[in-house]
Amino acid sequence: MRGENRLSGLFTPKLGLVVSNTPQAADAAIELRAAHDFVDRTEADAVVALGGDGFMLSVLHRVLHSQRPKPVFGMNKGTVGFLMNEYSPEDIGQRVARATSFFLSPLTMEATTSAGETITSPAINEVSLLRETRQAAKIEISIDGKVRLEELSCDGVLVSTPAGSTAYNLSAGGPILPLDCDLLALTALSPFRPRRWKGALVKNMSVVEFRILEAGRRPVSAVADQVEVRDVVHVKITSDLTRRLELLFDPEYALDDRILMEQFLS
Repeated sequence: MRGENRLSGLFTPKLGLVVSNTPQAADAAIELRAAHDFVDRTEADAVVALGGDGFMLSVLHRVLHSQRPKPVFGMNKGTVGFLMNEYSPEDIGQRVARATSFFLSPLTMEATTSAGETITSPAINEVSLLRETRQAAKIEISIDGKVRLEELSCDGVLVSTPAGSTAYNLSAGGPILPLDCDLLALTALSPFRPRRWKGALVKNMSVVEFRILEAGRRPVSAVADQVEVRDVVHVKITSDLTRRLELLFDPEYALDDRILMEQFLS
């Protein structure tokens, strides 16, 4: 969801800097520190993240677990940089002050393993279920307590947020979701039966549950962004609308524009 940048009234916001451990990001950080005085992240009004989309995802998870989450302005020193602004060492303070804010709410995954352990983890992009062996997974899908698909035979299935809909979800043939919509994409990964079922759109208030059929013979793992849980038997996914992450983008090239552009690429 697009919103007003709470830093817009600050002429020179105090900025912290986090840097990916790649050579190109490290070189850019030297240039950036020479052009701007950064403060400790605990004293900053916003955080500048220098790296790629994977690094940004890890930064957002750190911000999500902090007591006072701060806005994050990413600059691309990775490969795709979908969640990042273009890199430039010039006028970084003013860029952050005039940036457009986008607010994202994460998913919460509750995964129960065959050993009876329940692991809870947030996901900003998606939660995906993947077969662990050569045999197809068999998965029952329920929405809000009602079974909607008794058996999906597949390589896996995922639930994506609008922010994550252009990532793994898009590669798997799922739909691109506008950032401000109240939907989640439920997308099948290489479905075998039913062959024509590719997925569904569900409200972000929905509770999505997966029950693994024949879990002993057909083991399945669940992945919430970068956290993997092996040998799951049941996975529940909900949207945590009580928590919001704030991403900052240059006004002329913001996240909702990028999502729209992705739908017109050949």
